[in-house]
Amino acid sequence: MLAVGGTDNHVHLLLSVPAGLHLVDLVRDLKANSSRFMKTNAPGFSWQDGYAAISVSPSQVEAVKRYIARQQQHHSRQTFDEGFLALLDKAGVRYERNHVLD
Repeated sequence: MLAVGGTDNHVHLLLSVPAGLHLVDLVRDLKANSSRFMKTNAPGFSWQDGYAAISVSPSQVEAVKRYIARQQQHHSRQTFDEGFLALLDKAGVRYERNHVLD
């Protein structure tokens, strides 16, 4: 775990994922273990069904850490949906809007 941050409706994690570990397994385990903790400490908490993952060049790790640390400030200027779509666009991810937003 390199960085963690977010707001009341989402979380960003910057992870170094070991070779051979499938992302789907990592996310499943993160959600399962954090759900147990959160249900005890924050009743009403639940994870959404999906997740997004974007790889980061090692040269950009510090910039991503700063981005994650500034989530409250960042989302005072733009909604989660706006920020998420901008992030996908910046990463060059092709998507259909109705598949990535509720």
